[in-house]
Amino acid sequence: MTKKLLGEQRRAKIMELLREADTPITGTALAKVANVSRQVIVTDMTLLKARNEPILATSQGYVYMPKESTPLYERIVACQHTPAQTEEELFAIVDCGVMVKNVIIEHGVYGDLTASIHVSNRLEVKQFLQKVAEEQAMYLSALTDGTHLHTLVAPTTAMLDCAEQALRDSGFLIEN
Repeated sequence: MTKKLLGEQRRAKIMELLREADTPITGTALAKVANVSRQVIVTDMTLLKARNEPILATSQGYVYMPKESTPLYERIVACQHTPAQTEEELFAIVDCGVMVKNVIIEHGVYGDLTASIHVSNRLEVKQFLQKVAEEQAMYLSALTDGTHLHTLVAPTTAMLDCAEQALRDSGFLIEN
């Protein structure tokens, strides 16, 4: 039987695993390594984030996001489409080498609601969509008749321009 990792020792192990990982690590996988419940890992993540550790919770798992040495450019774009067109929209963006950081909607009661997506290639898009289907989750844009914002991130503005043009060509981009 694996020894249960306690408190700071467990959080140190989590940080070590996240720093070394090439792909996101699920809370369930971390819980197995530490021999604790997934809820304990969720609490650990909250504590680590409170210490300003650059941990991001994505639909694929947790990711360590250190400050990049290469400058990244961000652009917020407004889009509208049906839920069935989500894959086409995300593929159009990631095919330009751009990461979809999040989705944002304006809710009548709660104001701006933001959800992390962090997909940057077709495999990650497929995994994200599979997770949505498995969880029977609703897209945030379903609350706004398909209207939403995305924060796009790329190493060059030309890549952002490419993604914006791809969205325009698909009819998803809302322009002023």
